[in-house]
Amino acid sequence: MNLKTVDFNQGDSMKNLLKVFVPLLIAYIFNMFYDLMDSFWIGNMLGESALAAQTICIPIILIFNSLCMGATNGISILLSKRIGAKEQKKVDGIIATSFFTLLFIVIVVVIICEFGLDLMLHVLNTPDEIYAAARGYLAIHIVSFPIVLLYMYLGAVLRSYGNSSMQMIAVIICTVLNGILDPVLIQFVGINGAAIATVLTQGIMMLIIVAYIYRKKLIRINIKDFSRGVLKEIAAKSIPAMFQQSIPSISTAFITSIVSTFGILSIAAFGVIGKIEILLLYPAMAMNMALTTASGQCCGRENFKKLKQYLKCGMIVSGGITIIIAPLIAIFSINLSSIFGAGMEAGFITKTYFTIVGVGYVCNCLTNSIIGEINGFGRPTIAMILMVIYYLAIRMPLAKILSIYNGLNGIWTAVLVSHIAALIVALLLQYFVIAKRMKGAQYRSEQMKDIDELNISASE
Repeated sequence: MNLKTVDFNQGDSMKNLLKVFVPLLIAYIFNMFYDLMDSFWIGNMLGESALAAQTICIPIILIFNSLCMGATNGISILLSKRIGAKEQKKVDGIIATSFFTLLFIVIVVVIICEFGLDLMLHVLNTPDEIYAAARGYLAIHIVSFPIVLLYMYLGAVLRSYGNSSMQMIAVIICTVLNGILDPVLIQFVGINGAAIATVLTQGIMMLIIVAYIYRKKLIRINIKDFSRGVLKEIAAKSIPAMFQQSIPSISTAFITSIVSTFGILSIAAFGVIGKIEILLLYPAMAMNMALTTASGQCCGRENFKKLKQYLKCGMIVSGGITIIIAPLIAIFSINLSSIFGAGMEAGFITKTYFTIVGVGYVCNCLTNSIIGEINGFGRPTIAMILMVIYYLAIRMPLAKILSIYNGLNGIWTAVLVSHIAALIVALLLQYFVIAKRMKGAQYRSEQMKDIDELNISASE
């Protein structure tokens, strides 16, 4: 197999982690620019109302993307372990079973979403003034869902082998293409042009990955390798991971519905916040993915010493990046808002948000590093419980309550509190659950080695 991969059980821990993290982070950054292109051109060419229409649609798109990310991340957990243990037959079974299962599911999801457009927009409290624009944009965007799923799936397979460079290259190429197509299509088709550009460029992005994998003969997808037993394994890992990844998006949809009650200006500002916030969330997300792969391979060989090293390195790197970026965004948030065509009032709302939430992003990086370790350790259910506490039990109800007494600033305060609470819970889970399980597994491994040595001595 002619493919640049990383064996996380050997070599320098920091270098190994950076080999996967850096391309992932670059891919995420270009993915951010990819998303920003739509908002930039919509805001500047069509105004704040069109930007608000796009913002209303974002939670639905985020929920789907998060479900895809969770499902593929759950598959990556299984693959990383089997690759680490060098069990090729099981690797083939996981790939074939997951591919055909996801293909069936995404077709069903697209049909449900297209027929449920009005219900989804109603739940999000979409104002009448922007309803038609939001509906048209979302209807076209849903067409890209199968493409997104296949791209994420193949990216997860590559990442399981320790390769994230090709994903980065594909995103860079398609970001450039999207930047060219967006203004042209928006000029002729309006807000729907941005959605059409997304479908076209994401299709190209997916084809690049497919061509690369086919050329390298990396994976073999054969219906004969489909296994119900493997499907149960995949479900056990992917369903908690899907729910885990979708929870932040569900929370965003809930927060959006609250913000929408404060008017179109607030919706537009929250849309800008979401775009800028990506700069602070992506280091955490990239490290989460990198640590999931590293931890998975280490657990496959029960190399718990290395696993601890990777967690430490991950927290230092992602936390350090965020400590530098967060204050800069708070300072220049008004200037950044104007890039998307937002006026001064929306800019002040944005600045207030990042001033209040700022330190929470550092907490988020540390939390995501721990979640990456937990996922790689094969315990996505524990990570899911953490996310439930993080968003559903704290952020959403607190945001609703504080919005009544302190308006938008109350919502922003709830976001900060949830970040801090999540880190505290993550540290407790890591210490009392994962660390103890690692000690137990390490002890059993040492006992087995002692028994093997005694057996060898006896036979001699």
